[in-house]
Amino acid sequence: MLVVSGGMGAGHDGAARELVRQLGERGVATEVRDFLDALPRPHRPLLKGWHAFTAQYTPRLFDWMARCEERDSVVREATQRVCRTARRAVARWAAGGFDAVVSVFPLATQTLGMLRWSGELGVPVVCCLTDPAPNRLWTHPGVDVYLTALEATATEAAERYGVAMSVGGPLVDPAFRRLVDEAVRRAVRAELGVSPDRLMALLAAGALGSGEVMASATAVRDVPGTVAVVLCGRNDRLRRKAAASRGVVALGWRDDMPRLLAAADVLVHNAGGLSLTEALVAGVPAVSYRVLAGHGRQNAATLARAGLVPWPRTPEELAEVLRRQASRGRMSLLPTPSPGTAETIEALTRRGRTG
Repeated sequence: MLVVSGGMGAGHDGAARELVRQLGERGVATEVRDFLDALPRPHRPLLKGWHAFTAQYTPRLFDWMARCEERDSVVREATQRVCRTARRAVARWAAGGFDAVVSVFPLATQTLGMLRWSGELGVPVVCCLTDPAPNRLWTHPGVDVYLTALEATATEAAERYGVAMSVGGPLVDPAFRRLVDEAVRRAVRAELGVSPDRLMALLAAGALGSGEVMASATAVRDVPGTVAVVLCGRNDRLRRKAAASRGVVALGWRDDMPRLLAAADVLVHNAGGLSLTEALVAGVPAVSYRVLAGHGRQNAATLARAGLVPWPRTPEELAEVLRRQASRGRMSLLPTPSPGTAETIEALTRRGRTG
C-alpha cells in the first residue's frame, strides 16, 4: 500500500502513521510519501509559507480562497496547476507494485484522482478525509473509495457534491480510547500547576500555533475557576507570549497528548484537526472558538450542525458553553465502525488481487 500524506502541519502525517499501524497489524506492507516532495523544489516552501501566512495574517484572503476552491475560478485553476506539476513524481511512486494508493491530504487526492481518471494509474485510489467538513479539494471523479471519521461528513458530501462516502472511523492512536487513570490525571495536572478544583481547558491550535490563540486563551482564562493550558506547537513566539500571560500555562510541542487529554476537562480548538479528533475519541468535551478562516470555519460548522461540538462566538457564550461541556463528563463520540478504515482498504486490495 502506498500512503500519500502532506507535510502541512502535523495532522495529515499523524493520520498516515495511524493508518500504517493499523494496516501493519493486518499484515499489509506500506510505504509513506509526502506529497510536497512531488512538487518542484522551489514550490515547496512557497506553498507552505503562503498557507501559513494567509491563515495567520490575512484571514479574509484565506477565507476567500477557500470559497473560490468550491467553484470554477482562477484560484481553483491555480491549485489544479500545482497538482498537475506533481503528476510525474506521484505516478513514479505509484509504479512500485502497490495494490492501492491512499491519500490523507487533499492536494494528493487531486493528483491521484487525475492519474486514475486518465488511466495512468491502474490500481484503486482511496481518499481518507482528515477534516470533519468535506470540500471540493477532497473530491475527484477518479477516486474509487472515500472514507471518513464522521457520519456528518458523509452526509454533507452526498448532499453537496453527490459523492458517496463511507464511515471508516477516526485514524488516531488506540491510546486515546483507554480509560483515564486517575493517578495519571492527578500527576499531569500537578506537573502543569492546575489544582484539582479548577477546570482545565486545553487549547489546541495545530503544529503551527496559528490563529487568534492569545485572544482565546484570555477569554478562557477569564472564565472563573478555569485554567487555560495552551498547546503552542512549534510556534516558539506564541509559547513565549502565552507564558508571559497571567493565568495561562504555555506548552511547546508535545508527544504525550493521551496524558494531556486525560488531565483536561475540555478541549478548545480552532481548526478541527487531529487534536480535535483525538479529544472526541477520548471522550473529552470540545468547543470550537475563534476558528481559523477557510477550513476552520467549515469544520466548526459541520461539527456544530452534527451536535458534536458547539461553536460559541463571544466570550460570554464561551463561558457558558465551557461550563456546560465540562459538566457533561467524558463520553466517546467517535466509535470505530466495523469494517473500519484499515479493514475496508485491505478488503479492497484483496478483491483486486483475486479479481
